[in-house]
Amino acid sequence: MKVIRIHEFGDTSVLKLEDIPQPAPAANQVLVHVKAVGVNPVDTYIRAGLYGPRHFPFTPGFDAAGIVESIGPDVSGAKPGDRVYIHGSISGTYADYALCDASQVHPLPENVSFELGAGIGVPYFTAYYALAVRGQAHHGETVFVHGASGGVGTAAVQIGRILGLRIIGTGGTDKGREHIRQQGAQYVLDHHDPRYLDDLMKITEGLGPDLILEMMANLNLGRDLKVLHKRGRVIVIGSRGSVDIDPRDAMSRNASILGMSSLNATPDDHRMCHAAIGAGLKQGVLKPVIGKTFSLAQAAQAHTAVLEPGALGKIILLP
Repeated sequence: MKVIRIHEFGDTSVLKLEDIPQPAPAANQVLVHVKAVGVNPVDTYIRAGLYGPRHFPFTPGFDAAGIVESIGPDVSGAKPGDRVYIHGSISGTYADYALCDASQVHPLPENVSFELGAGIGVPYFTAYYALAVRGQAHHGETVFVHGASGGVGTAAVQIGRILGLRIIGTGGTDKGREHIRQQGAQYVLDHHDPRYLDDLMKITEGLGPDLILEMMANLNLGRDLKVLHKRGRVIVIGSRGSVDIDPRDAMSRNASILGMSSLNATPDDHRMCHAAIGAGLKQGVLKPVIGKTFSLAQAAQAHTAVLEPGALGKIILLP
């Protein structure tokens, strides 16, 4: 089977297209014939070695969608021929076939294409986990999505609508801001405008948002704390470096800074989040947005595209 493998950490040139034998599922494992692969920023950080050591060679990727090819003993929730989306994989998803634990595959409704299905796993789980679990968002609260045009931001706006939140999103381009409006945000701001946080405070009548989803904490966390509502929460979803903050900004508001990683989610968290996501997909109220598609052999170009400023929606590889 065709697969992307990494033999050493480095830039996009370390992504190699190779042929390896197709794996066979063991107990409680599922082999999925991959039809589309989701590319996430975290994939690029792992490739570069920013997430610690790995056993080489390895295949990157957490997200995909396809058809169950075969199952191992003791698998009861999936059978050959089922349409599924993948969130997590034993073997990596940048491949024709992906070996998964049974808990990592989820039913893909018939109304959702494989390309859209590949855009579900990391973005939608991250957004739902951030809002409902870490953020404990309540109906009627105001959420500020700091960078709402990418995969996680798009998911957060759609999920925020379902949860009954007032949504304020930011985008860095006209196209990105229009995309955020189309997803259902009530207010959209330009985070390149030096006055955009003043506009945020006007929208919230000087109170600030109850919840901030922060994709770039190394740039924005200090400023977030200055506009947060009393007893507000900042959920740190992404950061590319260190940051200086004034703790008094958090103290004066009884504010919380909550880091999150899906790696720390419990099995119950996964079941709850994916049940809610599956219901939203089936009802059509959750729908991933595809930004660009590449072939599996173009994984290097996809890794460049997923980090480009103003990227819209999800980057997809087609094996």
